[in-house]
Amino acid sequence: MKYRHLFFDLDHTLWDFERNSSESLTDIFHNSNLTSHGITSLDHFVQSFLRINTELWDKFDRGLIHHTYIRENRFKMVFEELGVSCPNNHEEIGEVYLQTLPQKKHLLEGALELLDYVSGKGYNLHIVTNGFNDIQAKKIASSGISHFFQNIVTFENANAKKPDPKIFAYALEVSGAVPEESIMIGDNWIADVLGAKQFGLDTVYVNPAGLTFEETPTYDIRRLEELKAIF
Repeated sequence: MKYRHLFFDLDHTLWDFERNSSESLTDIFHNSNLTSHGITSLDHFVQSFLRINTELWDKFDRGLIHHTYIRENRFKMVFEELGVSCPNNHEEIGEVYLQTLPQKKHLLEGALELLDYVSGKGYNLHIVTNGFNDIQAKKIASSGISHFFQNIVTFENANAKKPDPKIFAYALEVSGAVPEESIMIGDNWIADVLGAKQFGLDTVYVNPAGLTFEETPTYDIRRLEELKAIF
């Protein structure tokens, strides 16, 4: 085998963030009675959150904002975008979201089959994520994939976030891996692909939309099942 260590991103790569987040937001919409705050459309609420959240995480990846800014402001921004008064408990709603989201268990299509496949072939599997220790651990446990991974590397235990080379160096160190036997697999062009590439790792860009950039990853795939042809 050319590779011995496979480093996976979690959200949007294995764990179906959009579906799990949509379910969590639906729970919040009903349980917090958001219609009483003037939000009449569940779909608008969900789509506004997903877009704003994506934009905030992109800024985080670029080093423009901190995690706490996302936690404290994303629901406030959603209420403002929907043109309704922000309730005083918007941060409490944010905490409910963080408690609800990791309990959802949906994986992206083909994720479980892929993990079974590469694990059965003897690869060492690891997670490298910019998420929080407790939340990411709960996501992995809820979706029933904890047993596949030897190491869960987060921005907290690495004291660095993707695309910072320090998080990749830390991931290889705790895994006992070397760059030439390792590959990073993820959906985020900046954090996963460019970050790992600049560190010296081969990369797989999970790219269902078929986006193109000036630089190229080692492998570019549309569906997770395509990884079986690589590994």
